[in-house]
Amino acid sequence: MFHVNPEPGARIHDTDPFATPETDRSPVRRMRGRLATAVTLWTAGGDPVPPAGLTVSSTLVADGEPGRLLGLVDEESEFWTSASATGRFAVATLGPAHRQLADRFAGLFPAPGGLFATGDWTSTGYGPVPADAGAFMGCRLDGFREFGWSLLVEATIEVVEVVGESVPMVYHRGRYRGLAD
Repeated sequence: MFHVNPEPGARIHDTDPFATPETDRSPVRRMRGRLATAVTLWTAGGDPVPPAGLTVSSTLVADGEPGRLLGLVDEESEFWTSASATGRFAVATLGPAHRQLADRFAGLFPAPGGLFATGDWTSTGYGPVPADAGAFMGCRLDGFREFGWSLLVEATIEVVEVVGESVPMVYHRGRYRGLAD
């Protein structure tokens, strides 16, 4: 006979049982985990380059004429293959309703049929964007260089679309969180 926990929403583990113990992590990684950052989805491609995307929480936007964007991405990601081939990409803001989407594009959640197989997507000249994204930027790739274990990507913001008010999702200490007032 199997034991069934009658408590609704019960969890097997409160933490990731395979995670490196905090005391064994790099001090820089531990510090970075304490900096709450906005969760964004970077996408690129479309006919003829296959669309690809990546969840990114290291995004910085600088106002100016023109506006500029910096971000850290994985050099070996399919996103980078598409973005470097086209020289353009889209950056969409994600909200609390996008947790599963963020995990899918981070490679943490299964994506049967491909990353773009579920959900509604809006085609842009920069890459597909979730139809319910609160905002997105269309960016032109200006440069990149190795930066730590990532690529530091520099881009010019060519298009900005903001749709109403939206609540951002943030990444803090290994988890997605909403903002508390």
